[in-house]
Amino acid sequence: MYTTLLITGIVAGIYIIVYNVFIKRQRCKSSTTLHGKTAIVTGANTGIGKATALELAKRGARVILACRSQERAEAAVRDIKRESGNAEVVYMQLDLASLQSVRSFAETFLKTEPRLDLLINNAGLLVEGKTEDGFGMIFGVNHLGHFLLTLLLLERLKECGSSRVINVSSKGYTFGTVDFNYLSTHKELGVGGSGYRLFKLYCHSKLCNVLFTHELAKRLQGTSVTCYSLHPGPVKTEIARHTSICWKIFLIPTSWLFTVDPDSGAQTTLHCALQEGIEPLSGRYFSDCVEEEVLPKAKDDAVARKLWEVSERLSGLS
Repeated sequence: MYTTLLITGIVAGIYIIVYNVFIKRQRCKSSTTLHGKTAIVTGANTGIGKATALELAKRGARVILACRSQERAEAAVRDIKRESGNAEVVYMQLDLASLQSVRSFAETFLKTEPRLDLLINNAGLLVEGKTEDGFGMIFGVNHLGHFLLTLLLLERLKECGSSRVINVSSKGYTFGTVDFNYLSTHKELGVGGSGYRLFKLYCHSKLCNVLFTHELAKRLQGTSVTCYSLHPGPVKTEIARHTSICWKIFLIPTSWLFTVDPDSGAQTTLHCALQEGIEPLSGRYFSDCVEEEVLPKAKDDAVARKLWEVSERLSGLS
């Protein structure tokens, strides 16, 4: 009995230390308010996106929930309005797996909304399959859809003063590569199928997010728009809700032990969106509400420029 209690205590103590050192997240300390400002948050009907949208609404912003599922998004709109007391929360349909949907969203937004101050490219998924345009689903949604969306809305961001683009990436980028040959022949960053291979595809797409941010910052020099990429931390989200049962069996118990809630996971996004004085750090990568140096492959000028050019071609911009 005593031995069992001792072992339990030791395990609990180790877990508490691990949680506080490696898992627990810092909170955004900015007191910035957003009255009169407009923000778009993709994938805002659940998880980090919903938590981000809620905080922006609490600070007075007009918040556009850009989501694929109308039913889930409208439920999120009701929740956010109720919790924030802000009636300026609306849903606009956006399916990042369809380049036509991205174009339709941008066209509707530019016709109906006079300003854009924050574009938060938050949506992400971990699922096999192909997009409407024949791209790998993970590459198409996590990178290409957001790339096109950002470029279509860039002029509106420039018109609105000190605007920001936030790209939610992941520490998984460290395991990623960009195989341009495979991308040109298969419209995908690698071979999917098994849980491990899907994870690798996810990591490849997250590296694309960081490289996109790096190149975007260069092209925004001389404007009032800045951009940032980030790692939200290990967060309990529904990102793997479409994965296989075997993958879920692994992820669900792990997520309960080693992840934080979406509100905690949204803090670095909020830091990048709201923190005063970080404009000189445009193009940089953040984790736990502080700038973090990235691996050389994530700031390779030649690779970032080539990814931009390939993405322009694949999305029909060139």
